[in-house]
This record gives sequence, structure tokens and C-alpha cells, in this order.
Amino acid sequence: MIKFFTLSTLLLFFMACGGEQTDAKSLFDIALDGDKTQFQHKESVGIRLNNKKNKTVTKVTYSIDGKELPVTDNKLVLNVETLGNKTLKAVVSYDETSVEIQKKIKLLSATAPELYTYEILNVYPHDNRAYTQGLEFHQDTLYESTGKKGRSSLRKVDYTSGEVLQKIDLDPSIFGEGITILNGKIYQLTWQSGIGYIYDLKGFNKIDTFQYGDSKEGWGLTNDGKKLFKSDGTEKIWFLNPETLVEEGHIETVTNKSIFNRANELEYVDGKLYANVYLKPSIMIIDAKSGAIEGVVNFSGLSEKITKTPDWRDNDNVLNGIAYHPTKKTFFVTGKDWDKLFEVKIIKK
Repeated sequence: MIKFFTLSTLLLFFMACGGEQTDAKSLFDIALDGDKTQFQHKESVGIRLNNKKNKTVTKVTYSIDGKELPVTDNKLVLNVETLGNKTLKAVVSYDETSVEIQKKIKLLSATAPELYTYEILNVYPHDNRAYTQGLEFHQDTLYESTGKKGRSSLRKVDYTSGEVLQKIDLDPSIFGEGITILNGKIYQLTWQSGIGYIYDLKGFNKIDTFQYGDSKEGWGLTNDGKKLFKSDGTEKIWFLNPETLVEEGHIETVTNKSIFNRANELEYVDGKLYANVYLKPSIMIIDAKSGAIEGVVNFSGLSEKITKTPDWRDNDNVLNGIAYHPTKKTFFVTGKDWDKLFEVKIIKK
């Protein structure tokens, strides 16, 4: 009887503690100035703890993404590394115990994107049956991934003539997407098959495959020399370990007004991600650390320079594909089934 009583008492004790832990919202909540849930990066925000049951609170610690945010004069500064959808956490110590409460907020860029235009430096031929999904230079050679089921491929191209120097076709059931080159390997995404391919750079021999993690689709791909960046049609751009292909984090693309979810083909240059805006004649310039969209390049007018085929569709044959030439220090852009490749200089308006 004594053992049974002891076990029962302990069980009731733990159940009571657990119940109080899971019922934290009935004790406290986080109140922000004006009941707002959307803020700018580094904004100073008035904050207080609603103590619903008049508990004796001894300490409150606020944090976002594991970074503690100190409170001074009932204000905290929303200074964290990445932007987008965030969870503001408060650990409240009271009555010799503690609970964690949370509040969902959106953290946006502090400044509006700057506007850019372009100058055409050169025009080169491009295969008008190449539904461009990925474009990247390695040294002076252009590599391209094309999409559409039955037309998807990986190819090496002489950009000056448009000649395809090397090519392999993907299985007709696969829709090819973005590519990037790192450490003698080509990484290629597929759209909705949940799988990526790895090839050796020289021979285009497939040496491995990889599965996606939380990112369900494959869109754009690039790298900064250490990690891969992968877009998936959402507001997130994922960081992939190039050895394990595990998703090790992400940023979210935001302006000063909203969270944006249209990053497609990617290129990395000097700490910035250049991303085609899905179905639009524009490219975003994104800070690769924070996710802030710092600029937008308007490429309107380029599609008017393309020779359109009888099956051309304005809502399908759009700008897609951006590559940076490391020696020329210029950008090359094209589109889906475009017959031209443009070398351009990006200019701030």
C-alpha cells in the first residue's frame, strides 16, 4: 500500500507540473505596442508581460532564434540576423518554477528595395528549345539545366556561338530545374520529384543522388563556395551541406512591406543572391545572410527582342536564367525557350 501511494502521489505531482507547463498561456502572454505583429529589422518595440494570475514573477528573458534580446525601459530592439516569420519567446520565472510562452511575429526589412535597370553589352545565340531552369558559368564555359518533361537536360555550352558542347537528357518523367557547380561536381535539382542529381564536372557521369528535406520542391540552386543555396517556390531559401546535402538552415525573402515567395533561378555574387522573380521580367538582389530584398532589376523589354515561335506563350516563356561571368564581371540572362542570351550590366536607377 505504501509503494502504491507513493507512486500515485508522484504521478499526480508530475501531471500537475506538466499541466501547469502546458497551460502557460492561461498565466502569461506577451503584449507588444499597439498589438502589432509586423515590425522592421532593428525596430525598438514596447513590450510587457501580461500576468493574468498575479504570479510573483522574478525574471523574464526574451529571445528570437536563440538570441537573447535585452529589455531597457520596457523596450527591446528586434536585432536578429535573419528576417521573416519569427517566434518571440519569453521564459518567465515565478514561484520557483518557469514557463515558456511564445508570440508569432513578422520581421521585415528596414528599407525598401532599390530599383535597377540594365544595359545590354552583347547578344549571343541561344537554343530556342532550351527551357532554361539553371544557368551557371564555370571559368569561361556556360552550363545549363533545362526543364519540361521529355525535354529536360544538363548541357555544357559555348556561349559565344550557342553550340552545345556536351549534353545528357534526363528521364522523360523528370522535370529538370536549377544547377550549381562546386568542387568538381555539378548539382542538379528536379522540380517535384523530390530528388537531386550529382555529376562529375568533366564527364557528366552521374555519381550520386540526394533527397529533399523540408523543402518539398526544387527550383533554383547556387553556392557561395562553402554551401549550396536552394529555392523551393516558397519564401524560404535553404542552406545545403554540399557533402551530405542536408538542409542546415534557411533565410526568408522579405521587403520592407511583406514576405515574398517568388525566388526562382539563383546566382550568388559577393554576399548577394540574384534571383529571378517567378513569372516576372525582374530579378531580386537579396542579402544572403538576412534575406532582405535590397534591390529589384527591371528587365522589361528583353522579351521583345526574342524571335517568338508559333507555340510561344507569354505566361510561360518568361525570363529565367542568370549567370555571372567571373572574369568579365558581367551578368548573362536568358529565358525559357528564348533564342538569345544577353550579356548585361546592372545599373542603379
